[in-house]
Amino acid sequence: MDYNFVKYMKLNRAWYYDKVYACWLGKNIGGTIGAPYEGTKDMLDITGFKTKPGEPLPNDDLDLQLLWMFIVEREGINKLNQNLLAEYWVDWIPPHWNEYGIARENLKSGLLPPLSGEIENTRWQTSNGAWIRSEIWALLFPYCGDVAMKYASMDAMVDHGISEGTYAEIFTVAIQNAAIYNSDIMSIIENALTKIPKDCLISKAVRLVIEEYGKGTDYRTVRNMLVELTKELGYFQAPANIGYVIIGLLYGEGDFKKSVLYAVNCGDDTDCTAATVGATLGIIGGTAAIPQDWKEYIGDRIITISINGQEVYTLPKTCTELTEQVMRNIPAVMSNFDVSLSFTDEENEFDETIIEKFNNKTADDIIELTKYSYEILNCHPFTARIEYDKCPKISPCETHKVRVHFLNNRQETRRLNFRLIMPDSWAAGDYKKTLCIETKANQENVEYTQYVDFEITAGNNVSGINNIYLEVSSATFAQPVIIPIVFVG
Repeated sequence: MDYNFVKYMKLNRAWYYDKVYACWLGKNIGGTIGAPYEGTKDMLDITGFKTKPGEPLPNDDLDLQLLWMFIVEREGINKLNQNLLAEYWVDWIPPHWNEYGIARENLKSGLLPPLSGEIENTRWQTSNGAWIRSEIWALLFPYCGDVAMKYASMDAMVDHGISEGTYAEIFTVAIQNAAIYNSDIMSIIENALTKIPKDCLISKAVRLVIEEYGKGTDYRTVRNMLVELTKELGYFQAPANIGYVIIGLLYGEGDFKKSVLYAVNCGDDTDCTAATVGATLGIIGGTAAIPQDWKEYIGDRIITISINGQEVYTLPKTCTELTEQVMRNIPAVMSNFDVSLSFTDEENEFDETIIEKFNNKTADDIIELTKYSYEILNCHPFTARIEYDKCPKISPCETHKVRVHFLNNRQETRRLNFRLIMPDSWAAGDYKKTLCIETKANQENVEYTQYVDFEITAGNNVSGINNIYLEVSSATFAQPVIIPIVFVG
């Protein structure tokens, strides 16, 4: 992304604080109401809380966002990418269920995102793990939907690869970022639809709800139509559950209670759908949109269940603490994209071209990786992208092709020297032993125009995980850089 300009933004502190707080409060309310019915395959008739007053239920929808915010504050947004999220995932996120568990095992085997969300994950990569954690990206980048979508896509690809599950998070973050400044629910849904491929199942599910809502079709009938549309995927999958979120937002017509309960009563992943509806309406209307009796019933506490790091004690324990953490990080985060943001007691004031500049991209624009590729990032001399010609599952004596692209991170031309280190009996065809990579200035702003190809043939013995290392050295490096190339047996 090219953001070589500086814009100013002044936001009323109380106004934005109220939206951020209402987002987390709405998330907690929806998740707590929906959690007792998670996995229900039939329609429900729920009217409110089943839990005790002041005792919100733990919810991974919110847990993982506490960790993402911890990374933003600890590492800085300029260092944050899918690989860094992956490293923290292995250390902090122990759940083994569904896509969470598959991604964790893939990461421990050396498969970086999006491979971590692709390999052995056909059943769950279209599930709900990603779109339920989009709020943090929406709130950190007010009025800057493209940036919010970029970070949401990094997040999603860790456990969903490049799939419907990733499109789902791009869709929800587009809704929630636009909800900061647009209160027209239909408008923000239709805008979010333009961000994802028209032929993806997420888009088809949302368009079905919009069309039937326009006809006045009963929401129960629409829910059953979504089940039929997505029956090949089954339950706990993003397309149908995103559809239930849209049912809640449209049929509830701005009423917080009705909207949350419509989503819950559709069944399936009820904590996720209700929590996302609650968070979105909180962003749109602030705390005034949330009924007072539900505010008092849920309280301010955050209870965690899915994170377990050495510094977990430092994470926010209340919606208030989380709101304050988000607020204090927004100016520094935005400055990395050349937007000078400050909070004020006055009215909002900002360069209107910010919305135009930061809200014109789609999923195809921001997802630069293919599903069988990954990047080596935060490497000082260069950035590398590794692309496989097919799924990196390999059998004895089978041949695969791998292309490694390079982007020079320094303002001087560099000559790279290559050496492959492979398992016994594995072989590589002839490949370039050196490559001269030009400076960024000489690449005409086109990334990854320089590459080297490898043809790798497995030996007679193939392990579960097979590690090949590309050693990259140069007279201009203090030490060689090792690029891992992983094949699954």
